[in-house]
Parts: sequence; C-alpha cells; structure tokens
Amino acid sequence: MKFFLDTGNIKDIESLMPLGIVDGVTTNPSLMAKEGGDPRKIIKQICEIVKGPVSAEVVALDADGMIREGRDWAKLDEHIVVKVPFTREGVKAVKTLAADRIKVNVTLCFQAAQALIAAKVGAAYISPFVGRLDDIATDGMGLIQQIVDIYHAFDYKTEVLVASVRGPMHIVEAARMGADVCTCPPAVIEACFKHPLTDIGLEKFLKDWAAATKK
Repeated sequence: MKFFLDTGNIKDIESLMPLGIVDGVTTNPSLMAKEGGDPRKIIKQICEIVKGPVSAEVVALDADGMIREGRDWAKLDEHIVVKVPFTREGVKAVKTLAADRIKVNVTLCFQAAQALIAAKVGAAYISPFVGRLDDIATDGMGLIQQIVDIYHAFDYKTEVLVASVRGPMHIVEAARMGADVCTCPPAVIEACFKHPLTDIGLEKFLKDWAAATKK
C-alpha cells in the first residue's frame, strides 16, 4: 500500500521524505490556504521534492471550468494529479480529462455508488473520506471494503485512496482491506512510530547494555 502525505506544508514533507515511505502528496484548497503564498509555486515545489503523484484541486463548479483548470494544473508538472469533486459537473469533467490522459483524483466520495461512477468515467483515484463518515456515526472503513470489492469484481483500474485518515488504525484496516493508498496528515505518520512498549523496550536494552559494558 502506498503512503501519501495530506498536506501543503513544505517543511513537513521535507522532514518525512528521508524515511523512504512517502509515495505522493494530496492537497486541497483548505490545506493550501493555510500555507499562504502562491499555491502553484508551492505545489510545483512539492512535485520537485516528492517526484510522485501530487494532487492539486480545481475550484470551479462547472464542468468547463474544471476542465480548464485541470488542463492548466496538468501543465505545471508531470507529477500532477488533478483533484475533482464528485458532482454531476465533476463527473463530466473527469470523463474529458481522462480522455486527455490526465490523471484525476475524484474527491469527497461518501458512498460506493459514487465510487462506481467515478471508475466508469476513468478516474485514476477515488478518495473516500473515512474520518468524516466516522464523525457522523457511519462506518467509514466499511465504505472502503465496499469499494474494494466492487473494483475487484469488475477489474476497475481506479485506485482506492483512503482519505480523512485520523490515526494508525485507519491505515492498518485500509491495508488489510486491500486499499491502494492511504493519504495521511503528517501527525498520523508520526503516530505510527510511537508505542509505549517500544519506548520501554529500547530503554531497557540500553540500560542492560550500559551495565554489561561497565563490567
């Protein structure tokens, strides 16, 4: 399973890249607004650092506008994946952009029927938001299983990109279900490195070694 970082922060990306586990980055208008500055320059810089898929989202609401923005984003860097919301206009845009051989990430997916439609029009990625579903007492990871099953049954090539990830258990469940990608805030990646038994075990090993070498 691939790990994407869900952030527009250059420092966070640079700090995690040396781990060798980051395969791409997803951004959205809210994340880019937090960073300030020119979003295009920031996303171009991200592409140069990561050299993997980097999702950049359109903000138009009509299909023609989404297509124009998507084509413009695609020209910025070869690693760009155009992010389009799941709406009727968005579906129209995905079909056209996919026909142009531009990779599209369909975002704001909250039900399996949406994922099925996105795959049929050629989306490269589908982004179900599991955390937001959990927030309203709906089984977010259950949706991932539904989408994985549907895509497997019909051999769709659209990759399941698990979004709105809130913690390491979302990552583990997504991997067990066979999802292709998890996109995570940097804090969630950091949380994967923390376990009290790891810390206790390491402390004991070092104490024992120190004691042994003093003899």
